[in-house]
Amino acid sequence: MQTDLHPQYRPVVFTDMSSGFSFITRSTLETDETVEWEDGNTYPLCKVEISSDSHPFFTGTMKIVDTAGRVERFERRYGSRKKKDD
Repeated sequence: MQTDLHPQYRPVVFTDMSSGFSFITRSTLETDETVEWEDGNTYPLCKVEISSDSHPFFTGTMKIVDTAGRVERFERRYGSRKKKDD
């Protein structure tokens, strides 16, 4: 069997940046950041923009998450155009 063929499968903490919700699961994701979890151990940290805590499908509410200025850029390009009065 070849050694070092597969990535390391280990516990990783995922944090939803829009709601602050965090959960731990196993993953092969590589990251440089770490965080101390509730059990006192230190785990790799992966920051995500949307999780089950903030996704409209799971929450039942619509919420705009704008992390890169996409909404502002859209409004500048196609902003609310007023209809011309005849």
